[in-house]
This record gives sequence, structure tokens and C-alpha cells, in this order.
Amino acid sequence: MSLSTTWRRLPRTLRIVLTRLPMVVPQMLGVIFVTFMLVRMLPGDPALLMLGNMATPESIANLREQLGLDGSLWQQFVHYLGGVLQGDLGVSLFTSNPVAVDLMERAPATLELIFYAMILTILIAVAIAVLAVVRPGGVADYVSRFYGMAAGAIPDFWVGLLLIFFLFSTLGIAAAPFGRIDPMITPPSTVTGFYTFDAIIAGDFAALKSAAGRLLLPVLTLTIVNAGALMKMTKTTFAEIWRADFIRHQRASGLGQRRIVRNALRNSLPPIITLVGFLVGFLLGAAVLVETIFSWGGLGQYAVQAVTYSDYPALQGFVLVAAVFILVVYLVVDILYELADPRIQV
Repeated sequence: MSLSTTWRRLPRTLRIVLTRLPMVVPQMLGVIFVTFMLVRMLPGDPALLMLGNMATPESIANLREQLGLDGSLWQQFVHYLGGVLQGDLGVSLFTSNPVAVDLMERAPATLELIFYAMILTILIAVAIAVLAVVRPGGVADYVSRFYGMAAGAIPDFWVGLLLIFFLFSTLGIAAAPFGRIDPMITPPSTVTGFYTFDAIIAGDFAALKSAAGRLLLPVLTLTIVNAGALMKMTKTTFAEIWRADFIRHQRASGLGQRRIVRNALRNSLPPIITLVGFLVGFLLGAAVLVETIFSWGGLGQYAVQAVTYSDYPALQGFVLVAAVFILVVYLVVDILYELADPRIQV
């Protein structure tokens, strides 16, 4: 049996994964190198920041040697790369904890926020886009036009502050924008790291109510800012499919409206999947400001602290984890895209 025949007999999903994986390694090496060099260009000396302005040159030199900052850039990079390959991302200069431990503790907070924001974004954007195309001139059509024009000009921090003012300060219908759970409630035992999931697993409905309430404002902030782009893309793509000959044929054949909409939406999936993958990666960056506003305690807030204190290991670790996350998301997008479009041959 030839190699090509064996390859063709593999499941299509496995062939897609095996095709994409070899490209991940050079991408990661490039990300590590660029991140390392850019972080080293940040102003400020970590040793001086840690010891204060009254530190002597000798104490600063000793601390720089302890931190591994006394060698050349290439020596520092080789040392850092060796640590990364062993799972050692260094020690945070601000928290004095291993960076890997800090990231593992904070990652679930950010991932939970992104998870719910992405679900709500997809539901709202797709629903408005489909209704606007199926019922032109209706309420959804006018909402999509207005929202589509305004969405790109809305900054996330401004939306977050407005939601805090109206829903929390004025109306009092939202939970306080401080942290992931009420300070008076004990967080559920960690299983997934998502407070809502862990509270359900533990049967702790008080923690579930508090965690869900604290998610409301930041999730709405991210959804309002990002749903517009997905809605416009979905509306444009779905409208082209809705006017296609095969849809008109299905309508003329007496097929039910719901079935026709489902068929048209299925054929619109490839570009929608691509944009959803892009938005997931974008949400990780958008979470930096949103987490700061809502004191969320996730990766975004950790990155802000790392920049403020010139915490090289923490900042490099955050960027590395973010790059891995985005590469995994894009790998999943490639798989879903090619599964949604059988015309693509792998």
C-alpha cells in the first residue's frame, strides 16, 4: 500500500490536524523570540524598580546577576528558551511566584469570561443577521443597520463604564463590578476553574448565583463591542446565500421556511467560522481593559501589572500563553472550516 493511499484512508479531521501541526512549531519559536526582544526594549530596569531609587550600584548589579539580566541579550534568550522548553517560564518579579503558577491560577477567570462572551456574541449576531435578511424592512433589519454602523466606533472601556453607571449605580439590577464572586461567599472547589461550572458540580447555588451575577456586566461589555462585526459579516454572507438559485429552488419546491433558513445558514458557515476564530483571539486582548475595569483578576489584569512593574518573566509568560491559545484557536478554526466546506481537499 502506497503512502498516499494510507494518507487518504486516514480520517479527514486527523489529516487536517497532521497538516497544520508542523506549522505550529516555527510559529511558536518566532513568537518566543519576538516577545523576548520586544519586552527587553521596555523602559525601566527591573532591578532598580525592585530595590528603589536609593539602591547602590553594587546591590543593583547583584540583583541583576540573580535575575539573569547581566548577560548579553543572546545569552538571556538562550537561557529563557531552555527554561520554556522545560516548562519553566521564570519567576515573577512582582508576585515572587513561578510565572506558570500565576498563569494557571488566573487563566480560568479569563477563559470563563471569553467563553460566555463568545456564546452571547454568536447568538445575538447570528439571530439579528438572519432575521434582518429573512424579514427585510423589519425591526431586526433597522437594528442591524444602526448597530452595524455604531459597533466599530464603540470602545470597550466606555461601554463597561456606562453599564456600571446605569445597571449597577443607577438601577441597582447588576452585581457589584468587583471580582468574580461576592467576598462573603466561598468560591466552589476547583474542578474546571470556571466558577459557574464548579458551582453546578458542587451543587452550590449561592456561589452559582453570585458568579453568574458578576459575569453579567463584563460579558455584556465584550458582547456589545464585538457582536457588530460578526453580525455584519453574517448578514452579508447569509444574504448572498439567501438569494442563491438553490435556495429559490427549495422555496419553489414548497420546503418549509425553517428548513430553508437552516440550509442557507449551513452554507454560510465557512466565513462565519473564520471571523468567530478571529474574535476569540481578539477577546483575549480586549479582556485586558475589561478585566482592569471590573477587577476581574484574570490574565489581562496580570499583564497590566507586568507592564507597570517591568516584570519581564510575567509579561513574556502572558504573551507566550496568549500566543499558544490563539494558535490552538486558529487550528480549531481550520478544522471546522474544512469540515464545513467539503470542497476543500486535504
